[in-house]
Amino acid sequence: MKSRIAILPGDGIGPEVMNEALKVLDIISQKSGIKFDFEKGLVGASAIDEYGEPFPDQTRSICDKSDAILFGAIGDPKYDNDPKAKVRPEDGLLEMRKYLELFANIRPVKTYEALVDFSPIKKNIISGTNFVVFRELTGGIYFGEKGISDDRSNAFDTCSYHINEIERISHLAFKEAQKRNKKLTLIDKANVLATSRLWREVVQNISKNYPDVTVSSLFVDNASMKIITSPKDFDVILTENMFGDIITDEASVITGSLGMLPSASVGHNISLYEPIHGSYPQAAGKGIANPMAMILSVSMMLSHSFNLLRESELIERSVDEALQNSIVTVDINKENNFSTSYVGDWITNKLVELY
Repeated sequence: MKSRIAILPGDGIGPEVMNEALKVLDIISQKSGIKFDFEKGLVGASAIDEYGEPFPDQTRSICDKSDAILFGAIGDPKYDNDPKAKVRPEDGLLEMRKYLELFANIRPVKTYEALVDFSPIKKNIISGTNFVVFRELTGGIYFGEKGISDDRSNAFDTCSYHINEIERISHLAFKEAQKRNKKLTLIDKANVLATSRLWREVVQNISKNYPDVTVSSLFVDNASMKIITSPKDFDVILTENMFGDIITDEASVITGSLGMLPSASVGHNISLYEPIHGSYPQAAGKGIANPMAMILSVSMMLSHSFNLLRESELIERSVDEALQNSIVTVDINKENNFSTSYVGDWITNKLVELY
């Protein structure tokens, strides 16, 4: 078996955590006999520096030829601090999602018992949390018409959704709920937004095809509170683009570190896997970034794109063993911690042992 994987390290800590993920994939290849062909491409600030655009044709071509994509992170302060910059690294991520039709972002949120004491939320509240967020990824306010007046005194962003965009991700979320605890929560702002009212109407209609799934709806402000105060109440969350972006970052607090959450961005023909922590430029080059979310993204890739369920499970067990043995980076334990490469090596060696 040979699989082509596009490797897009990106910016900030992206290249560092990607290095650790590739160590894990090398072990999987050696032990399983599965051949992975890697081809690296530039995206984000690194691509702007090289090609003048954040998602260049060279990277598009690499993605087109691949069976799956591993992506690190996008973002650089030199663009964040320039409000008049015409090209931004984040534009590359939006272009990539649109070009590859990555319409559904899937983000699992679970607590590891070894980390519950590191979360700012009380142990009795978060222990046992295990839910997944389905975030629509190619519509909404991020992709709507936008602009700013010539005198820079007025700006606008348009939020728009088509019924087809809502239907395709809703079906995915309902099918996932059927595999889990058969509970789906739609998060919207239907008391104010017309787009949210359309979401609610479409989801209610689709629910008739999944009579075994219990559906509820929450306004996003109320849901934001409940994710912190009662996270165990959730099973599958379905929501639009911007709300999903915000609540998944909020939910990362539950795990004890933003560096623990992987994600998958699913399309019709290809899927992209990435940690949700962003480029974290302050940590770049210091060897302190947490590689676990990137490694867990590899686990998601093996499971979802290649149906390598055993290999996926072994990676997750290796990460869990690292946590139980306190092999963690500074974001989790400020007093006793290890470097990015040390944690990656420990997980890789544990994977060899468990295989």
